[in-house]
Amino acid sequence: MASLYIHIPFCKSRCIYCDFYSTTSLPLRQRYVEALCKEMETRKEYLNGECINSIYFGGGTPSQLDTKQLALIIHYIYNVYEIAPNAEITIEMNPDDVTDEYIQELRILPFNRISLGIQTFNNKRLRFINRRHSAEQAIDAIHLLQKNGYDNISMDLMFGFPEQSIEEWDFDIQQALLLNVQHISAYSLMYEEGTVLYSLLEKGCIREIDEETSLEMYRHLIGRLNLAGFKHYEISNFCLPNYHSRHNSGYWNHTPYLGLGAAAHSFDGHSRHWNVSDIYSYINGIENNKNVLSTEDLTDDQQYNEQIMTRLRTAEGLDLEKLRKNCGNKRYEYCLETAQKYLDDGTLILNSKTKILSLSKEGIYISNQIMADLMIV
Repeated sequence: MASLYIHIPFCKSRCIYCDFYSTTSLPLRQRYVEALCKEMETRKEYLNGECINSIYFGGGTPSQLDTKQLALIIHYIYNVYEIAPNAEITIEMNPDDVTDEYIQELRILPFNRISLGIQTFNNKRLRFINRRHSAEQAIDAIHLLQKNGYDNISMDLMFGFPEQSIEEWDFDIQQALLLNVQHISAYSLMYEEGTVLYSLLEKGCIREIDEETSLEMYRHLIGRLNLAGFKHYEISNFCLPNYHSRHNSGYWNHTPYLGLGAAAHSFDGHSRHWNVSDIYSYINGIENNKNVLSTEDLTDDQQYNEQIMTRLRTAEGLDLEKLRKNCGNKRYEYCLETAQKYLDDGTLILNSKTKILSLSKEGIYISNQIMADLMIV
């Protein structure tokens, strides 16, 4: 099985924390969709005929396309690739795009999972990060999706805003749980260089919350969601039973995937490919049959590092026998030797029967440090 990622870079406005490739050049939407469809045909053989088990429309804001444009992309996908009958098909949406008319049109298309970028239910913080929707619109959007039959809804939440308290964060978690969604992704606010948020920090206009408060917010999140029946199946992701993201799990399991669109990445099991991160260069290149791809063949050390970085993020952990088979005895031994101090202090756990290495409950809180130490520099 393989996965397909479709990057839709359009946004009405840009959030101050975002460092993903996006554009506000909305008049280019139709040309972009047509270029996407053409790229599909030119890269038809990339997945070697493997059946596609998950399709993910990400961005940007995919809900900035109208349903006719989405239908055209879907039509090409099903004509060019073999799609599993029960494939998970996700579309990211902004709450303010969720109108009754739009959703009724969307229901005709085969999307069976919705990912909503909510971030917070605090209107002051939504304005601060330049989100277009309000807390009330977010709540109404989820109710409207549920009313129209969507029963696999994920929401993104964010914590660690400047001056945010544990009590304020708890309110966001409570509100999320009251809405009866099936999946929650939660991320700490990151100050990425080149973003407006980073610039505000550098100028002293805002101040990051301290690391201990951020860690306490994360602990609180895990505790509240566990009590509500959510499985913590990856560092930032929680789901009710059987509602994990198949698409994202494919990334963590090293499943081959094809990424289409400007700035989209692909992985065939041995090398990575990525499209140019510029919508004009992408469209013109596709229209004129020019190469828009860059390629990197992964070294054995890079393959090892990727398995450490992806598998240890998950509750399933890292299969050491597979690591030995894929990366050799030398790297297998290196992993065990480097992991020993974390096994001794209980932040890593090694199942002696299954040979699965995984983070303990306490290890989750220092996961970045552990994974960095286990990697080969």
